[in-house]
Amino acid sequence: MDTIVLILAVLPVIVLAAYIYKKDKYEKEPLGMLAYAFFLGILAIPLDLLVVGMINAIIPGSTVFYSAFFEAGIPEEFCKWALFMLIIWRNKNFNEFFDGIVYATFISLGFACIENIMYVFNTESFGMAFRTGIMRALLSVPGHFLFAVIMGYFLGLAKFRPEKRGKYLRLSLICPMLAHGIFDYLLMLSDAFTEENVAWIGSLLFIIFIYLDVKMWKIGLRQIAKMQENSRIEHEKEFWRNIFKS
Repeated sequence: MDTIVLILAVLPVIVLAAYIYKKDKYEKEPLGMLAYAFFLGILAIPLDLLVVGMINAIIPGSTVFYSAFFEAGIPEEFCKWALFMLIIWRNKNFNEFFDGIVYATFISLGFACIENIMYVFNTESFGMAFRTGIMRALLSVPGHFLFAVIMGYFLGLAKFRPEKRGKYLRLSLICPMLAHGIFDYLLMLSDAFTEENVAWIGSLLFIIFIYLDVKMWKIGLRQIAKMQENSRIEHEKEFWRNIFKS
């Protein structure tokens, strides 16, 4: 039973990692660097616990909004971003637009993988673990993936559009924080109303959540396509530069 639950927790991470790796068309990142980025995501978990502890000590709160933003969206995305900037930003392998998305998603998937395992094994029965695994496979892990696409999109622009670096770096942090916070807030609020026997409000909030989730997927896929195109253009320029040099 534990094996089934473990596979359920890890499988969506593998699928999304394989998807973004396949999308990296023009210069595949070294597998060692991708494993390193994944490990950074795992390292972000204890860092996140430390940051959440500091937030709770400075501005404690107990509302759904507080939990969604100050215990999840803001600290989690900050920790992923901080490790990206500390380790990946100046690495020689971060050398094209699409790499921002690749490394950001591998960091985020490392975080999501361990978080997923913790959630599914912290349940009272196999049935509950299975349901938790399915819901997180459909919502939470793809959510982490999409937040990372947004982050990586702006990090790629910041790296290779230096004239607007400050603006894009701010957006690379603020936008995933907002997306993550809103994502969690709507889910938590929907659950809260359902538990309080106001099911119709909970259902309405969940419908709004699904609508925004679909919109986020559309935005994420557009950003992936745009960064692929930017990388293609730069590779073509480099090709012709090399031709004329020779």
